[in-house]
Amino acid sequence: MKIRVYYEDTDAGGIVYHTNYIKFCERARSEAFFSSNMMPAECENSGFVVRNINADFFATSKLGDILTVKSKVLKTKNTSLVLLQEIYKEETKVFSMEVVLVYIDKNGPKRIPQQFKELFLNFT
Repeated sequence: MKIRVYYEDTDAGGIVYHTNYIKFCERARSEAFFSSNMMPAECENSGFVVRNINADFFATSKLGDILTVKSKVLKTKNTSLVLLQEIYKEETKVFSMEVVLVYIDKNGPKRIPQQFKELFLNFT
C-alpha cells in the first residue's frame, strides 16, 4: 500500500513523527478489509485488537515522501496471528514492526474466522 506523507504526519523538525509509522501500518491492515468488503467489526461484535508491537526505526521520512507498506503473516494460531509490517521509501527500509493481533469478542479471545485468516495470508 502506498502512503504519501502529509504535513499532519510530521513533527516540528519536518520529519515523520515516530508514532505515525504505526498508524500507517494500521491503515494498511484496515485497507485489506475495505478492499475485500469484509469488516471484522460487523462480525458478531468481534474483531482484532493489538496485543503487542515490537518496532524498529531505520531511516527518516519527510513531507511529500511516498512510502510503501509491505505486510506478511509470520505465524497464525487459533485466536491470534503475528504480522511483519515494513515501510519503505523507494528501496530504503524506514520502519519495521511485528504486531500480534488477537481476535476477540465480549467474552475474550475467539477463533479467527477462516475468511480472515485467508485475507491476512494473501496480505502484501
